[in-house]
Amino acid sequence: MPTTHKLLVSSLLAAVTLCTAPGARAADEKDKDNKPANEQVIVPQVDRRNVKVPKFPSRDFELGLFTGTYGTESFGSSSVSGLRLGYHITEDFFVEGVYARTKVSDENYRQILPGGIFPSGSETLSYYNLSLGWNALPGEIFIWRNTAKASALYLIGGIGNTKFLEQRKQTINYGVGSRVLFADWFALQIDVRDHMFTYDLLGRRKSTHNIEFTLGTTFFF
Repeated sequence: MPTTHKLLVSSLLAAVTLCTAPGARAADEKDKDNKPANEQVIVPQVDRRNVKVPKFPSRDFELGLFTGTYGTESFGSSSVSGLRLGYHITEDFFVEGVYARTKVSDENYRQILPGGIFPSGSETLSYYNLSLGWNALPGEIFIWRNTAKASALYLIGGIGNTKFLEQRKQTINYGVGSRVLFADWFALQIDVRDHMFTYDLLGRRKSTHNIEFTLGTTFFF
């Protein structure tokens, strides 16, 4: 091929290349714009497994027994025992129902009043109530140097009824207590409450404060 023809062919090829290059770049830009921004470049080929999530017990309910002393105003103190059932609404708040019984004696009055005040020397006092509690100070308590247990100092208050000498009196209770968890299903609980109700046994209507100290065990389920 003559030299002139070679130069002509080379010039034509260069002109065709220059004409087609912008079109190819534009096509690449268009394809890039059409791809979604979050498209994953490398798709992992991993076989998915069906994982069975374990079911942990919620343990929101509690059932407990307690015993202690109940001070009936004007009649002294006697032992008390009862049952409590609670439900923890959240980590901070819980509701609790309590039923308990104690004995009240008029022995001191019988020393100055012949026949005493009660038909018999000792009468049964029982009460029930429904209260709302607030775990005000959750934390830990150290029993030994290297042993710590979860605990909570709570405030509680509610309303109920007291039965005494065949009279039923509306009762307001409030107090403070502490719960120490030795396991996720077991705790010891101490509690101090004032039970406020009125009676008219001594010839006049009287509002009384009846202080109760109790120690009990609680089981969560």
